[in-house]
Amino acid sequence: MRGGAVLETVLGLLVLVTAGAFLIYAQGQIDDGSGSDGYTLTARFSSVGDLSRGADVRVAGVPVGTVTTVRLDQETYFAEAVFELNGEIQIPADSTAKIATAGLIGGVFIEIEPGGDVDMLQAGEEISFTQGAVDMFDLIGQAVMNRGSSGSGGSES
Repeated sequence: MRGGAVLETVLGLLVLVTAGAFLIYAQGQIDDGSGSDGYTLTARFSSVGDLSRGADVRVAGVPVGTVTTVRLDQETYFAEAVFELNGEIQIPADSTAKIATAGLIGGVFIEIEPGGDVDMLQAGEEISFTQGAVDMFDLIGQAVMNRGSSGSGGSES
């Protein structure tokens, strides 16, 4: 049985070394968005759906930033999303921000559709043109109701 105990000890050490290597690798992959080269923008939406802190901000599907805060503006009752973008990314002033989802059960993120303005948004500014989250259950319900009402007016011959 002495050989079995040595084998278990070696396997245990191997598992610990592998777990430690994984943790070191994972720590190196984490980007908390706190880099000094980033800048912050704001956008207001009628609805943000399930958008939360840490969600991606994307341009053309490519992650370029992270949502840092989602809060309710108590004066306008609009949801305000604050996000930090990579400092290398410049966003035209007439761009549109919209709430999007990655597939049917995917996560929620902010998609920025760049405009054509030559002026770029500066740190702390707000994206004026926004589109809130679309509730899929509402869309399905409307489609079912419209389909049901359009087929009930016919007569039989």
